[in-house]
Amino acid sequence: NLSPSNTYAAQPAHRIELTGGVAIVGTDLASWPSGAADPRTGVRGVSCRQGYLCVGPPVAVRVRIMNGRGTLNIKKATLDITRDEFEYPIPIEDAEKLLADLCEGYAIEKTRHKTVFAGATWEIDEFHGENRGLVVAEIELSAPDQPFERPPWLGDEVSGDPRYLNSSLSRRPYSQWPERMGS
Repeated sequence: NLSPSNTYAAQPAHRIELTGGVAIVGTDLASWPSGAADPRTGVRGVSCRQGYLCVGPPVAVRVRIMNGRGTLNIKKATLDITRDEFEYPIPIEDAEKLLADLCEGYAIEKTRHKTVFAGATWEIDEFHGENRGLVVAEIELSAPDQPFERPPWLGDEVSGDPRYLNSSLSRRPYSQWPERMGS
């Protein structure tokens, strides 16, 4: 039985997510941009496991365990560059139970690396499990038109491609994409 913890009271973190872009970094070492250093080298990654209680529209509801903490996240399920996002801390036991019993599709397993390039912080997610081989980078900006310098390791822009959303990867993992079959 799922038994939510009634003793855990916390204020939600609300922010407006403003993603400057998500770009594929590489899908394996063979496809890594020529001559570019791997930005994950020497950067300690953080393990992340997450799943989706629902994938909208209108919203996506995610459960995540990262850095030994559980969170429940609610955000608008769109490709819009800006969207409201609410995140609530939940007990780790509740997060484990939700992931095990109530999430739809495949669990998302990844290692998140943070690196700074030209004064901007990039989050680089290296996927595992059913999404093994996929590496994506994301930068959050303060305005949709904020300029930023593209790192030499950055690949193709995929922000407008819904297949790269974590919620989409939980329903149709990278390993099941037609162009990946047999590779």
